[in-house]
Amino acid sequence: MVGRRSRRIGVRNRLVSSTLLHGRGCAADATIKYMEHRIRVLVAKPGLDGHDRGAKVIARALRDAGMEVIYTGLRQTPEMIVNAALQEDVQVIGLSILSGAHNAIVPRIMELLRQKGLDDILVLVGGIIPDEDAAELKKLGVAAVYQPGASLEEIVDFIRSSVKQTA
Repeated sequence: MVGRRSRRIGVRNRLVSSTLLHGRGCAADATIKYMEHRIRVLVAKPGLDGHDRGAKVIARALRDAGMEVIYTGLRQTPEMIVNAALQEDVQVIGLSILSGAHNAIVPRIMELLRQKGLDDILVLVGGIIPDEDAAELKKLGVAAVYQPGASLEEIVDFIRSSVKQTA
């Protein structure tokens, strides 16, 4: 199986080749440099929860902060989320869970990420999550848990600093 990082490099090489053929090498280099350093975030709504306003607010804030955001939409299964993360080659997964199913959904997502060798992806969870459950989710490998009222700036700063540390 080809690694997910390798596939992305292949796309960049094709971009460079086609652009250099047309005599715009400098522009291609700038575009590739921008693409390489842009943080890619998958925002997902797992489970049966149908309320997605918070997820859309977060997605927009991350996009406005210069990140590339992929929003999966409502009612995603853990398998769908992990497969999307693999296909989109993301560095961060943000899960919005308001249904109370976080204790069933998040462990399954973390397990699937490990099985597919994607345990380097930063996982954040937001929603109605009691403090005791937040501590358990962090033990599973969740990087941060955000409850209602969390600052968008705090989330953006956390993602930027965490992705820099792992790069």
